[in-house]
Amino acid sequence: MQLPYSEELNIEYLGRLFDNTTECYKFFWFKAIVTKVTAGKYELTYEELVDEMIADAYFMVTEYHLNLGPKDALEGIVNLIKIKNPAFKSCEKQSVIIDFLKNTQDKEIISKKRALTYNVPYRLQSPFMENVKGKEWNVGESRLIAKINQENRLIYYFEALNGLSTKIIVQSDWAQYIIKNQEIIKGWLEYKMIMYIQKRNPSVPGIADKLYPPYERNLERVKKYWRLILSLEPVHEIYGDNILTENDLSIDHFVPWSYVAHDEMWNLNPTTKSINSSKSNNLPDWNTYFEKLVRQEYQSYQMLWKYDAVHKEFDKCAKEHINNDDIRYRIYRKGLEFTEFAGELESIILPVYQSAKNCGFTNWKYQNVR
Repeated sequence: MQLPYSEELNIEYLGRLFDNTTECYKFFWFKAIVTKVTAGKYELTYEELVDEMIADAYFMVTEYHLNLGPKDALEGIVNLIKIKNPAFKSCEKQSVIIDFLKNTQDKEIISKKRALTYNVPYRLQSPFMENVKGKEWNVGESRLIAKINQENRLIYYFEALNGLSTKIIVQSDWAQYIIKNQEIIKGWLEYKMIMYIQKRNPSVPGIADKLYPPYERNLERVKKYWRLILSLEPVHEIYGDNILTENDLSIDHFVPWSYVAHDEMWNLNPTTKSINSSKSNNLPDWNTYFEKLVRQEYQSYQMLWKYDAVHKEFDKCAKEHINNDDIRYRIYRKGLEFTEFAGELESIILPVYQSAKNCGFTNWKYQNVR
């Protein structure tokens, strides 16, 4: 992706910020700077940038279980925050995380925040400083700040070292460039982050959808499909064996959405609102629930070919929720016996299920508390 040209600024160096990146810190640090600059702030403390970094990484680690790097300190502090704040949801609002970080007196968290600033504020701009090499980087922070501040035409410079209160000053010409070209720069940064995170998580689908907090998913078409089926035949949901009703209907992703990042019909099943809330983004125990899922899905499959109204509603669903013609043929074509249908569904879901399990998604069984 090409960044917009500037006669005054060295855009070639900007384009090399993430060359040979082996850790995630540069991405999150620069993203935090772009966020602040586009909001009109040019003087930024280490602390507010680090808080932004942690809040940006929070849901990637807790909700999506993404690996950000080997022994990654950003990932580590996110996990520490979740342990110390069990009430925080895995998809907690970024504003809540930032407010907590801004006000915490927890010495361990503060220490880990400071540790995030030992390298990335200085190393990010290394493409602009080709004359600084090797051991020249391995000096104390104050000496490094003094050295960097002597360089020309950098994106930002430093005020005196003062722990997390240390300030960077984004230069006005760079600030204007970032503001003017913010959509392109954000797209370029997103692309670079996707490439990096996909490399760290090779078996995880939908990385592009996991750079941002989860969004509200529209499953109304699928609900309408199942409501029609419920009006024709009783259907048992698979986790608590309850007979479903139209008034208490929720659509569950068998393999959590936070892993698959899609709403394909082969991974959707109807359940109750309370059970879906209880399951959250956990993996249902395969040996307990997969056969029940097959029987439920085969019931809807049979009705699809039995009732014209169901077939018509299915076709409407398929336009939004079946995006693979091969899968549609394998599990929805006419004439499938139960064992063949079960085998096809297993061959589609099991590899995805196993991959999610390998990424650390928690095994779950429904506990019926009355």
